[in-house]
Amino acid sequence: RGISSILFSATFLPIQYYKNLLGGTKEDYEVYAHSTFESHKCKIVVGNQVTSKYTRRSAEEYDRIATYIYELTKAKQGNYLVFFPSHLFLEQVYLSYLVQYEDIGVSCLIQSEHMSEQDREAFLKRFEDTEEGTLLGFCVLGGIFSEGIDLTEDKLIGAIIVGTGLPQVCFERELLKEYFDAKGQNGFDYAYRYPGMNKVLQAGGRVIRTAEDVGMIALLDERFLDSSYKKMFPKEWEHFQVATVSNCQVILKDFWAGWQ
Repeated sequence: RGISSILFSATFLPIQYYKNLLGGTKEDYEVYAHSTFESHKCKIVVGNQVTSKYTRRSAEEYDRIATYIYELTKAKQGNYLVFFPSHLFLEQVYLSYLVQYEDIGVSCLIQSEHMSEQDREAFLKRFEDTEEGTLLGFCVLGGIFSEGIDLTEDKLIGAIIVGTGLPQVCFERELLKEYFDAKGQNGFDYAYRYPGMNKVLQAGGRVIRTAEDVGMIALLDERFLDSSYKKMFPKEWEHFQVATVSNCQVILKDFWAGWQ
């Protein structure tokens, strides 16, 4: 009994993927609405010296990611959320961070696997309370803190996203991959890459919530520099800057200096 549907989201990217999944046809309209937020208020950096690939997971890689986190957040005191592809990955990097930087006076919180409503509220309250120094929240991509929360202004000034968010290989996703491959489309994109990037966009969207917000988003995985990922960036992310472990702090300090 309806003659139309209007669907709106900041994470309908790539649009043809969602249009196809939601039953749209070539004749249906799609509109990319430019953000009302000023893009220069959000600094996007891509860390090209790390990855969350299974073949690269090692103590050395965890140490390098921990160093990235330290350097990125040292540029300005404040509240940050750091997102990981899994609880296990989170724990490995967190342990590395503690070993290397336990004496720097940074407060850390961890999203546990089974948080009650009270635990969740206590976690968020730490970000809402006015505290001096730096607070790091270690969270999981696609979890309760990567979407649907509003930490405005100084309650959150940065999000660090480790990895591309690819879902784990499973029977259901392999069926999806085979289905779209059989239709002449890239099954890996539909089953893994696009859903993963959706989680990345959701997590990055925690930073700029109002017109007054200023913040940074760091994407820590060399794969973000591949054309297959860059083409999925929102237009507001097109002017990203590649950051190494040695220069990322300088890049962020220059950015924050413009907002003193």
